[in-house]
Amino acid sequence: MSERRERIGWYFYDWANSAFPTTVVTVFLGPWLTTVTRAAADADGFVYPLGVKVHAGSFFPYVVSLSVLGQVVLLPILGAVADSSHRKKEMLALFAYLGAGATLALWSVGGTRYLAGGLLFLIANVSFGASVVFYNAFLPDIAPPAQRNAVSSYGWALGYLGGGLLLALNLALLSQAVSLGLSTGVVVRLNLASAGVWWGAFTLIPLYTLRNRTPARGLAPGESYLTVGFRQLRRTLGRVRAYPHTVAFLVAYLLYNDGIQTVIALAAQFGQEELGLPIATLTAVILMVQFVAFVGALLFNRVAAAVGTKRAIMVSLVIWVATVSYAYGWLRTGAQFVVLAAVIAIVLGGSQALSRALYSHMIPKGQESEYFSLYEVSERGTSWLGPFAFGLALQLTGSYRIAILSLAVFFLLGLAVLARVDVRRAVVEAGNEPPATL
Repeated sequence: MSERRERIGWYFYDWANSAFPTTVVTVFLGPWLTTVTRAAADADGFVYPLGVKVHAGSFFPYVVSLSVLGQVVLLPILGAVADSSHRKKEMLALFAYLGAGATLALWSVGGTRYLAGGLLFLIANVSFGASVVFYNAFLPDIAPPAQRNAVSSYGWALGYLGGGLLLALNLALLSQAVSLGLSTGVVVRLNLASAGVWWGAFTLIPLYTLRNRTPARGLAPGESYLTVGFRQLRRTLGRVRAYPHTVAFLVAYLLYNDGIQTVIALAAQFGQEELGLPIATLTAVILMVQFVAFVGALLFNRVAAAVGTKRAIMVSLVIWVATVSYAYGWLRTGAQFVVLAAVIAIVLGGSQALSRALYSHMIPKGQESEYFSLYEVSERGTSWLGPFAFGLALQLTGSYRIAILSLAVFFLLGLAVLARVDVRRAVVEAGNEPPATL
């Protein structure tokens, strides 16, 4: 199978899984699960999962945070298992379909079943993060160093198109709900389930085209892949001090991507609760974001070619700080929300695609899944610090504006750490050849 066909197949996993962050995380589940949680709340607006007092509006941010804490624990182990067993493709399939199945089951979340919704999202989001670890780990296999910015950017861009196309279908169904005799709740649940179907169906394409580079490792008597994975992870963590600039980049990425993922996950809730925007408007805005972000991902590939990948990422972070500051102080109308969303869309794909490509140069060969598991802890499946800070600020102050402003701290700290990373040295320390545009 040609390298070009394999790259195209790789792109299509972004097309497949983007249905989950777009339809589920960004648009429908936050407002819907908040509505379901409110229906289960007491007169003061609180629910008590496992006996813990939680504000109904904070339940979804807390579940997002918990799901990423699950990723923190599980993904490095899974990455080590994949590298030691040489079964990246099989593990991609396992977690893709586990996540797609849990997403499909969100159809059942209605009435006061907020706990079921939280549990299904927890499974789906952890599985999403795990599958993307193995997907990202294929990038060094399918693209030489000089092409990784472009390949990563094309993957993100195609993902935005795929997520946008499904969201357009979701929006069309929502707009016809009355004529079809369907309630808003039924349509939202159908749209959540559609993301699981989309994710599972299009995953067949990368599974057909991608191939493991090394034959699957056999096990010695008394071994298991889990014990081998733990042993490999201990060795990797013991050697991580040999790559201080790679670690510094991970810290920077953890910080600024916390902010990015929190904006993605909670923008719809902010629009609904603070600005009073209906779900149809929020869906239309997020749909617009998908297609503008397609252009933005390709545009920032050009910016990186002109000024270098690290500088292009830093430009995007300055714009992120400006957007959350504007949301706090000046955002008042639906029209302003649309304009702000368009600005975010321009930098959204570029900051993420270039970060993935830059990181792929900084990791040692043969340990891609392990290192991308550390990366994925704060990647597209959302982060734990940002949602926790947002939810805590909301619970303590009751203000969505203060909650959104709190995210500026993550962008500023990430920018400060990134500025100190010597990217070329990190690439050399990892044993790789530096490309021209770093």
